[in-house]
Amino acid sequence: MMKAWSPVPWLHTTNVYEVNTRQYTPEGSFEAFRKDHLPRLKDMGVHTLWFMPVTPISVEGRKGTLGSYYACSDYRAVNPEFGTMEDFKALVRDAHAVGMKVIIDWVANHTGHDHVWTKEHPDYYKRNSEGRFYDANGWDDVIDLDFTHESMRLDMIDAMTWWVREADIDGFRCDMAMLVEVGFWHQARTALEPIKALLWLAELDQADNPDYLEVFDAAYTWAWMRATESHYRSGSWELSGLRDVLHRYAVMEPAGSLRAWFTSNHDENTWNGTEYEKYGALSLPLSVFSMTWDGIPLIYSGQELPNQKRLEFFDKDPIDWSQGIQLHEHYKKLLELRAHHPALRGGDDAAFTEWLTTKSNEPLLAYARRNQDRSVIVLLNFSAQPQVADLSSAGLKGRFSELFTCRTMNLEEQSRCVLLPWAAQVWVDLA
Repeated sequence: MMKAWSPVPWLHTTNVYEVNTRQYTPEGSFEAFRKDHLPRLKDMGVHTLWFMPVTPISVEGRKGTLGSYYACSDYRAVNPEFGTMEDFKALVRDAHAVGMKVIIDWVANHTGHDHVWTKEHPDYYKRNSEGRFYDANGWDDVIDLDFTHESMRLDMIDAMTWWVREADIDGFRCDMAMLVEVGFWHQARTALEPIKALLWLAELDQADNPDYLEVFDAAYTWAWMRATESHYRSGSWELSGLRDVLHRYAVMEPAGSLRAWFTSNHDENTWNGTEYEKYGALSLPLSVFSMTWDGIPLIYSGQELPNQKRLEFFDKDPIDWSQGIQLHEHYKKLLELRAHHPALRGGDDAAFTEWLTTKSNEPLLAYARRNQDRSVIVLLNFSAQPQVADLSSAGLKGRFSELFTCRTMNLEEQSRCVLLPWAAQVWVDLA
């Protein structure tokens, strides 16, 4: 299995920050986000902003007072709740001016009940035995599109093209991509690639849908998310199961596809719990893992606070930024390291990962990322007890500095690292 397209050059060093526009500011607008938070996120090291759907939301069948982002009523318009198209374009321009990219959520499988196509092109939709529009997944505020209809596919691609040409966006995060046949995504990327090289991120797990990674640059890691949550809840010190999950991802075809690592997103936060409900103190080492393992790290709105409340999905529920942003420097150090250290380049054939023998392998997740003569050592304590990592047999040499404390270590003279419960250490070579 081969990838049909080469990724954008900036894929190897990028990170993705999900913006929940409605809840991000009291105003819930593009303009408020642009003025109040864009500079801060740039300073934190964010490279790519992923905006949850920016299109208008259907009124018919609406849930709550404001409805679901994912019940679109027009693919070629902006949700007035967030502002105007000019507001969004200004946000994209400002992001580009400071070196950031912008991708938007694209919901292809379904629309809301009063999407403009239901009147203009009712033949674009699937119908049940009673001749009514329906959704096959039980989501009663949306209705499924019929991807056997070629005109619908072309109109969908035209709408995606419109966003690239009009707003100069840099890619798409494709919602529930596996619900749409992979042939459509081939068709869409073939049409859009000559216009602009884009980032294509799929909301699916490559383990379940490997053929989609012929088209998409990166996909989610649901299996890892579930395995780490189960590990934390079990209280086990045994990490072999987690290593097995990572090994399965590492050998997946096609070569060059990337995994997106995360501990939270809009669905997880609202429906399944905050990262602290799911992982407790394991949240911190998992955040370090997401930034240092091979792939793309995803960060959700407010994780840098850290946000410890579930955000409402269909109603206004602003993030409380007044409490102070405690993890800004934590993420900044990690994001800057990932952006600039060659050993942490994602999807680069020259960069590789190796497990380290620490003489106390359980419950330590210990690995080195390496690229030629450059190295980063990552030690993660997945337990509530202090652990000692002995790196004398790791085969690494030279002087290293710990990312968070700036302590230095010469591996020829010193090889023991003491980790507090649920702690993370990142040792960076001093080149």
